[in-house]
Amino acid sequence: MSERGSGSAGGRGHGQAEGRGRGQRNHSRGGQQRRKPATPPPGPSAVQPARRVALEVITAVRADDAYANLLLPAKIAEAGLGAADAALATELAYGTLRLRGYYDRVIALAANRPVDELDGPVRDVLELGCHQILSMRVPEHAAVNESVELARRVASRSATGFVNGVLRTVTRTAPEGWRQRVSDAAVDADDRLAALTSHPAWVIRAFRRALAADGVPEAELPEELDRLLVADNTPARLSLVALPGLADREALVSDSIAPAPLSPLGLLAPQGDPTALSEVREGLVRVQDEGSQLAALTLVRARPIEAGERWLDLCAGPGGKTAVLAAEARLGGAVVVANEPVPARAGLVRRSVAAIPDAPLVWERDGTTVGDSDPASFDRILVDAPCTGLGALRRRPEARWRKQPSDVAELVRLQERLLDSAVEALKPGGLLAYVTCSPHLAETRGQVQGLLRRWEGVLEQLDAQAVLREVSDGRVELGADDLAAQLWPHRDNTDAMFVSLFVKR
Repeated sequence: MSERGSGSAGGRGHGQAEGRGRGQRNHSRGGQQRRKPATPPPGPSAVQPARRVALEVITAVRADDAYANLLLPAKIAEAGLGAADAALATELAYGTLRLRGYYDRVIALAANRPVDELDGPVRDVLELGCHQILSMRVPEHAAVNESVELARRVASRSATGFVNGVLRTVTRTAPEGWRQRVSDAAVDADDRLAALTSHPAWVIRAFRRALAADGVPEAELPEELDRLLVADNTPARLSLVALPGLADREALVSDSIAPAPLSPLGLLAPQGDPTALSEVREGLVRVQDEGSQLAALTLVRARPIEAGERWLDLCAGPGGKTAVLAAEARLGGAVVVANEPVPARAGLVRRSVAAIPDAPLVWERDGTTVGDSDPASFDRILVDAPCTGLGALRRRPEARWRKQPSDVAELVRLQERLLDSAVEALKPGGLLAYVTCSPHLAETRGQVQGLLRRWEGVLEQLDAQAVLREVSDGRVELGADDLAAQLWPHRDNTDAMFVSLFVKR
């Protein structure tokens, strides 16, 4: 199951761009050289399809809580974009969503008004324009002119002049000058770091605590945190998993596809359409982060598989880890049951395992009740629980804006109920893996401590770090001297996956 949440909502009204008075005098602040303002070519122009697709995705994420990684490929296919335009649309959409927090600070300064006062579509267009001006090698006149045309299509007539004025103001100061202005406007150190790295301040504080708990000395915390935030804003390389017994990983290695460094099932490929590989189209190779592969393999490789074992993926949607478990179980003579209560996501699970002979049975049950309905029924259970998703920000750029601190407590309670249900459903001597794609301490080490307290004398924690080191041939970089394992984007080049392992006595 993946993170759920609400997107940010737009405000009301338009305004006038910063042009006179205090804002105008600040354009060359900090000694930065002022740039010649961009002048859009006269007359209307057609909007480039890549920009139109990117704006549609950005707007859907904001207004409809859409998931960019699911919507963007569909929009690209619908628009019939070629490879170059598809790559441009991807950079425009993902880059804007990733850095929208920073761009909102720039827009507020350039417009001399809070972004919450702007209509949602206008804000979307301005963020997209800022990304092109400040972070891409797009000619300024093209960025401004096409942004005005986009505003003409999605907003009121007055909005076009407003967008033109704000973006012309943005072009008058070099990118490094805007960083200085945004830094100067921050209220404290965490707010400054949040603004410049485009992360919510509460997420930064959660990361800092998690790094400290993972053994980073206090003196090294600032540098380590900076590395993590940079990694979050760096697009991840396309990672694939070759399902064992169905796809030959070594045969897929080529000039453009390399073996993944950590997962024995993994491959690294260039960004682009993964369905160019026939094995991907056939479902024998899947797109999956190395961290997710390692999490699933921790449960599989913790001890040899015995024929006849019965496994449960309790929170299976969308099915990536289920496919790995099912392929591994098939080789060892075990069977897998996948559970996903949301029908649409259960459909994704079924599709993810369709290519595997004797595909797993997929339930659509409330995972918190499985322990009551099927007590002591499974030899191995994976609880890949719903979480904040803060570990996958480099691949899901909008995820950082979906959650609020208040969401954590509700997720923690759900995780506890799922874990308790899993313990009830586990056979004596069975293995339980608890996994989250988040480093937040309440969702990781805090959950482990609570689980062991609630099930004292029933559960024993095993050494997940030792299993991960064996699976990865010693290549994972693990921190705290602990039984649980925390992976990190800036160390392991994976999602920030947390993995813990237990046995039921």
